[in-house]
Amino acid sequence: MTKNVLILPGDGIGPEITAEAVKVLNKLVETDGLDIAMEEDLVGGAAYDVHGVPLADETMDKAHNADAVLLGAVGGYKWESLDISVRPEKGLLRLRKEMGLFANLRPAVLFPQLASASTLKPEIVAGLDILIVRELTGGIYFGQPRGIRTLENGERQGYNTYVYSESEVKRIAHVAFQAAMKRNKKLTSVDKANVLEVTEMWREVVDEVAKEYPEVEVKHMYVDNAAMQLVLNPKQFDVMVTGNMFGDILSDEASMLTGSIGMLASASLDENNKGMYEPSHGSAPDIAGQNKANPLATILSAAMMLRYSLGREDLAVKIEDAISKVLDQGLRTGDIWSEGCTQVTCSEMGDAVVAAL
Repeated sequence: MTKNVLILPGDGIGPEITAEAVKVLNKLVETDGLDIAMEEDLVGGAAYDVHGVPLADETMDKAHNADAVLLGAVGGYKWESLDISVRPEKGLLRLRKEMGLFANLRPAVLFPQLASASTLKPEIVAGLDILIVRELTGGIYFGQPRGIRTLENGERQGYNTYVYSESEVKRIAHVAFQAAMKRNKKLTSVDKANVLEVTEMWREVVDEVAKEYPEVEVKHMYVDNAAMQLVLNPKQFDVMVTGNMFGDILSDEASMLTGSIGMLASASLDENNKGMYEPSHGSAPDIAGQNKANPLATILSAAMMLRYSLGREDLAVKIEDAISKVLDQGLRTGDIWSEGCTQVTCSEMGDAVVAAL
């Protein structure tokens, strides 16, 4: 049965990197019997320019009806002066919220060919394979009340609410424990329970869920220590689970251990493994339109889409193997280039992956 995939290139380098992922998917349609139908639409600033909103209702309907969504990136200098209610990022947040994409999976895996591209010593990062499980639809990014108000003394005050319900913590904890069971049965839950009551409850709920997974070794770590330990000794971690804001920050930090944020894919899943897939990096407006971006995170996100939402683990592995072959050939975009390698453009990297397939 044909699976429907909605492609949302977005802004900045988004159209360039998604074009390379689509190129790879089309190759699999041609050679491996991948049965998908792809449709493209607008999100973020590109949608605002046409519709006056960062995500049109019609596009939201398409996302609901699709089997998976592949997204590029949103945002850019052009739209920074807009009211916060219609900024490009609001389109992304709406997709996550209305699709129920509460579980964000961000693998930080170092391809051995890129050990020298990391800012850390190769012996610190060689063999790195971490899965960060980030709660995506709760926490301070969505909590109410929020806003900017003027106090009686005339001073402005910004405020946000950091809130989690027990059920929200339970469901993301189950995702993390299930992932740990399939890996090395080690889980680190990251919080700030010594300061924030909401994460004190988070820790208590994780301990309750842990009783259902007695084989998994569970550790708790404060977020400031976790940030330090990711740099000091990253290979101590296997699966990490944390809330929305902490996960946002830690996963970007972890991406640099792999050589570049341009290598970090992500999957955002609902309770039925329907998901939206996107690179963890932003829209990089400074290099947009220059054919310089690294498309590998987007291509790896397409592999995650095949694995989690489209039921084609075989093709996910095939893409990952193809990328490894391309790196073996010494081909690098600028962000992962090192002496002795051949620097290629965004489209050339996509072509090389297709050739390796």
